[in-house]
Amino acid sequence: MLNVLTQGAAGPNPPLLIVHGLYGSGRNWGVIAKRLSDQRLVVTPDMRNHGDSFRSDQHDYPAMAADLAEVIEAHGGRADVVGHSMGGKAAMVLALTRPDLVNRLVVADIAPVAYTHSQIQFIKAMRKVDLSRVTKRSEAVAQLAEHVPDTTLQSFFTQSLDLQNKRWKLNLDALDDQMPNVLGFPEVSGEFSGPTLFLSGAESDYVLPEHRDKIRALFPKARFAKIPGAGHWLHAEKPREFEASLRAFLPV
Repeated sequence: MLNVLTQGAAGPNPPLLIVHGLYGSGRNWGVIAKRLSDQRLVVTPDMRNHGDSFRSDQHDYPAMAADLAEVIEAHGGRADVVGHSMGGKAAMVLALTRPDLVNRLVVADIAPVAYTHSQIQFIKAMRKVDLSRVTKRSEAVAQLAEHVPDTTLQSFFTQSLDLQNKRWKLNLDALDDQMPNVLGFPEVSGEFSGPTLFLSGAESDYVLPEHRDKIRALFPKARFAKIPGAGHWLHAEKPREFEASLRAFLPV
C-alpha cells in the first residue's frame, strides 16, 4: 500500500484524504493537514513513484486511483477526497470508478482533460544536480537554481531529496516515461453524483470555461470557486484561504 501520514483521530466526520500533485509528497500538505485534523482524521499518502511509496514502471490514473481506493478501504471505507493537479485527476478517476468510497470531492486546479504543457523540463533539471557533491539541501537548491529560477519550485523539489542516500525520492525514470499518462486523462464511463467542488486559482489557466461541459457530464453536482490572487499552487500560495474553502464545503 502507499506510504501514508495521518493526523487527528477518527470521529463522526469521514476521514479526509489529501492527494498531492506531480513531484510532491504527503509531507507537502503537513500544515494544512494538521489544521484540518481538529475535526477528523486526515490522511496524506505519497503517490506511487513519489516520497516513501513504492516504485513502479506503471504511472497512470487507473493505477493511481486503485492505490487510493486501497488507502480508503484501510481507513474506514469512505472518505472525503481532496486532490491537487495530478492528485486531482487521480481523485476524479477514483470517484468515477469507485463512487462508493468517496463522500465529497474537491478537485484543486485541474480538469478532466488532457494538457499540452509538459513537465519534463523539471525532470531534466533534477537529473542535472550532481548529488555526489550535495551534503545539505541548500547545495542542491544552488545547483537547481541554474536550471529552475523559481525559488518556490527549488524548495518544493528539494523536499523530495534523500540527502542521506544521495538520491531523489521521485522515480524520475518512470515519471519521464509515463509523462503522457500524467498529462492526459483516461476515458472513464459513468459519473460521480456526489457533491463536488472544483476549486481553482483565479490567476491559473488550468480550469477554463470550455472545460465545464466535460466536467458537468462527469460530475453533475459540480460547483466552481476561485481563490483570488492564487495560481496553480493555490494551497501553497493562499493556504488559509484554501483551508477556509475546504471547511466551507466539507461537512463539519
